[in-house]
Amino acid sequence: MAIAPLPERRVDLEVVADLVQPGARVLDVGCGDGGLLHLLAEKRGVDGRGIELSQQGVNECVARGLSVIQGDADTDLEDYPDDSFDYVILSQTLQATRDPRLVMANLLRIGRRAIVSFPNFGHWRIRASLVLRGRMPVTQNLPHAWYETPNIHFCTIRDFLALTEALDAKVERAVALNGNGARIPFNAPWEFWNLFGEQAVFLLRR
Repeated sequence: MAIAPLPERRVDLEVVADLVQPGARVLDVGCGDGGLLHLLAEKRGVDGRGIELSQQGVNECVARGLSVIQGDADTDLEDYPDDSFDYVILSQTLQATRDPRLVMANLLRIGRRAIVSFPNFGHWRIRASLVLRGRMPVTQNLPHAWYETPNIHFCTIRDFLALTEALDAKVERAVALNGNGARIPFNAPWEFWNLFGEQAVFLLRR
């Protein structure tokens, strides 16, 4: 039986992949259909593993030959030993976890480095929707209505930076992205990106 091709690749995954050293040991937490693991194997030659909550996602990954198990980031990361991987990646998943601080602490414990990407709830369009319309926003990066969204802990870029300080994590690199997930090709203070960046990717270490 033919294996279905991977869906069109998210642009932001290219940005994440560029932060990973070739040949690294990688754990992708909340790996979905395996798009990032597939890209990392193809582009960076990594030794990749994944953990995914949905059975459908696990099935899609396994069908494509990826090493993925079913698990919950909120509870199952505790089972991994310290420094098990060179990189632990949490891509567009932090806002859907029940305990983001604990999840982040585990990422930094399990991996020598952590890569985290998330939608920025401080973007000006979201602020405008709340102020002018008085309603929770629905955008390209936050496409679900409030009553059906899997996201339960929205944060802004400034909120995330405060969490990294609370965890005593060092930001090695950080990239602001537009709504399509592409890198914004100029530098600015994070106060600026907290208002105008629609997504962000952070490379962290303990």
